[in-house]
Amino acid sequence: MDSPARTSLGILLMVGFAIIAPMMDACAKLIGDALAVGQVAATRFAVQVALLMPLAALAGWLHRPRLGELGLHLVRSGLMLVATGCFFTALRAMPIADAIAIFFVEPFILTILGGLLLGEPIGPRRYIACAIGFVGAMMIIRPSFQDVGAVALLPLVTAGCFAVYMILTRKMATRMHPITLQAYTGLAALGLALPVLWIFNGSGVGPLDPSWPEARELRLLMVLGLFATLSHVCISYALSFAPASLLAPLQYLEIVAATVLGFYIFDDLPDGTSFAGIALIVASGLFVFLRERHLGRRPRRPVPPV
Repeated sequence: MDSPARTSLGILLMVGFAIIAPMMDACAKLIGDALAVGQVAATRFAVQVALLMPLAALAGWLHRPRLGELGLHLVRSGLMLVATGCFFTALRAMPIADAIAIFFVEPFILTILGGLLLGEPIGPRRYIACAIGFVGAMMIIRPSFQDVGAVALLPLVTAGCFAVYMILTRKMATRMHPITLQAYTGLAALGLALPVLWIFNGSGVGPLDPSWPEARELRLLMVLGLFATLSHVCISYALSFAPASLLAPLQYLEIVAATVLGFYIFDDLPDGTSFAGIALIVASGLFVFLRERHLGRRPRRPVPPV
């Protein structure tokens, strides 16, 4: 495949991710309070493992993780579980577009952590862009906080967990095939989640007390896991076909898809203040990407929501 064709395929896969990922979130919102959020998160990773482990095994991409690598898998998976649980909990009370827009402060958190933890140079313009992005998030959180309370802050927790997750992922992304990395992430997440669900079974602790799903919830769980796996595979391969600097702005199409899905499925539509906050987040995020490109740095890879 020649370079223009590879780039075009990468763009198509990124657009596919932006459309598929909100479908996963819509399934989580449709499940609502019928199942414990921990059970929903664990099932999402169980489907990922069921789909990707056989594929990685047949392709010969599997290997035996060393002790240090195993520790990184467990820490990353723990962060993913917390992020997924927080985000799915937020979706039960918030419009999908609002939750995803708040999550998109993650690139700003990653920029700041990169400066603090990795010593990456950050100029005043990018600090200003990060501050503007956080102002946009507050414009979305404030009315949501009045309506649903502290739940509106959970997408920020998701963004923070993902930022740390991405810093750890940088140490591993070049060592193994992306399908293998996703498969091992899911396997480690199950290793952490299943004992917790077993301990809290019958405890009455809503977020962690599992129950047997009805046929409707079971179908939604399977579809959710399928959408989650497909979206992560799309973005993994998109990044192997096209530069991150080209793909990163396309990730904001996810907010558009989430707004459309939220309106047609749940009759949710962000208000004027939320739309203004979304615009600030998108504008400041694009500035950060373009600034890194202008300075000749390799822009950070786009980060898929849970």
